[in-house]
Amino acid sequence: MENNQDYRPEIEKKYRPLVVILSIVIPLVVALLFRVHIEGIDTSFLPPIYASINALTAILLVFAVISIKNGNKKRHENLMKLAILCSLLFLVGYVIYHMTSSHTSYGNEGFIKYIYLFLLVTHIILSIAIIPLVMITYLKAISNNFKAHRRLAKITFPIWLYVAVSGVVVYLMISPFYGT
Repeated sequence: MENNQDYRPEIEKKYRPLVVILSIVIPLVVALLFRVHIEGIDTSFLPPIYASINALTAILLVFAVISIKNGNKKRHENLMKLAILCSLLFLVGYVIYHMTSSHTSYGNEGFIKYIYLFLLVTHIILSIAIIPLVMITYLKAISNNFKAHRRLAKITFPIWLYVAVSGVVVYLMISPFYGT
């Protein structure tokens, strides 16, 4: 098990304000952009792409955990960077789609609709919460504060995995109703 002999608190101190700012600004900007509607651009091809990116994120997260448990720190680091990049690409595609498309309502009724709404609401809430969690967990890693990184990762990983997987499930549930 690694220790924190090479801990660099100056990195945490330097980037902590940026983490706080981004944790507030990203959800606010996304919320504001959802009020912007651009007509005349067909982005109907985006939902399966960003759902696939969410699926890839989930796969990367699982393999990253397997890698670190097998002692392959470099592979873990690279997979986590790819997972972060995928999450950013998802967010960009998701926002672009919703800025250029009309709202799609879930068309099923009964119990399945409650399952869909539960998944959608928890996905949205946790997708906001995961932003600072990922950034702080990553910050702990790059500052070599591995004890804190491991402790946070045990919280961050299942939430991030849930967000990625629930995003795919929500897409699969709503996709039959696109364009109706």
